[in-house]
Amino acid sequence: MNDSIRSLFIAANNYTYLNSAAVSPLPATAIKGVISQMIDVSSNGGLGYTGWLKHKESARSLLAGMMNVRPEQVAFTRNTSDGIATIGNGLTWRQGDNIVSFANEFPANWYPWKRVRDEYGVEIRLCPERDGRIDLDEFCSMIDHNTRVVAISAVQYASGFKADLERIGRAARAVDALFVVDVIQALGACGFDLPAQYVDVASGASHKWLCAPEGCGFVYLSDRARERVKPTLVGWISVETPWDFNDREQHWRSTALAWESGTGCSALFYGLEQSLKLLTDTGLSNIEQYTLGLSDQLCDGIASKNYDIVSSRAPHERSAIVCIKHRNGLSSSEIAAKLEKQKIIVSPRGDRLRIATHFYNNSTDVDRLLDALP
Repeated sequence: MNDSIRSLFIAANNYTYLNSAAVSPLPATAIKGVISQMIDVSSNGGLGYTGWLKHKESARSLLAGMMNVRPEQVAFTRNTSDGIATIGNGLTWRQGDNIVSFANEFPANWYPWKRVRDEYGVEIRLCPERDGRIDLDEFCSMIDHNTRVVAISAVQYASGFKADLERIGRAARAVDALFVVDVIQALGACGFDLPAQYVDVASGASHKWLCAPEGCGFVYLSDRARERVKPTLVGWISVETPWDFNDREQHWRSTALAWESGTGCSALFYGLEQSLKLLTDTGLSNIEQYTLGLSDQLCDGIASKNYDIVSSRAPHERSAIVCIKHRNGLSSSEIAAKLEKQKIIVSPRGDRLRIATHFYNNSTDVDRLLDALP
């Protein structure tokens, strides 16, 4: 994007860091935000509590804007898994229900549904991967009138495949199923219009493409989802008037905030707010086009190397994640280790090498990786 953005990321100067799909480095503004809240606590104890909440609400509004939803539809959690699990735990399951998902989903989008299967006898239908892709005809054909939940990642962690959420969402809505999307590998590298994509639930976290401190998960619940899913992990701030300690028979909040159980991580919300401001000010559509350009540069360079590109390069299926595979069987772990010795950071994922560029990267980073690939 530009040198002023890159200068905020110390890791971009210390490494050729191409690993935002695992953990993104933090910008200096986020670190400053976190420290400022800790200094406040150190100096003043809890006197600034009301002010801390303003930063949390600012972060909530920024997140909501990135997904084109209302702030009161977004609840903070610990991580992506919590958000997905609360849906599985909060629905009333019926005999004959099924869940449609993808066979290679990240485990955060598998174990909550496995528990439902094992506890209630619900069928899970898993669409296989086809040459690094999900065949959406095949995927949508698995959805029927007994489907209760359709669950998928917006971008797949092990291939970079970007799903057509609107198409899947229409298929889910046609049978009155809830559409649950794991957005952790996409939000920050792109934005969403969740209502237009028929998404009922979106769960994610802060430490990847949002470039924020680990520990700030979030879950979006549409009004439709809110009517169907019961809050199951609740606490003192889940109710309508939390500060009325004497009323012990209060109703749960009528918004997604019913899913927030207690005191949050105030310092981390300061950091999250700053990172979200940086992303929003830069423009998510600008970031998406920029990272796609870097991934195109990477794939063009890979063509002359001894690697196959696993990731789909179709216009509406490509993302900032590119996965490659060595043609002669050199393991991804061995390649990643060799690159790390040269301060080039990527991730091995199974037999694939995963490369993830973000807005603090530049074309020189891509060229350095291409030159160093064994």
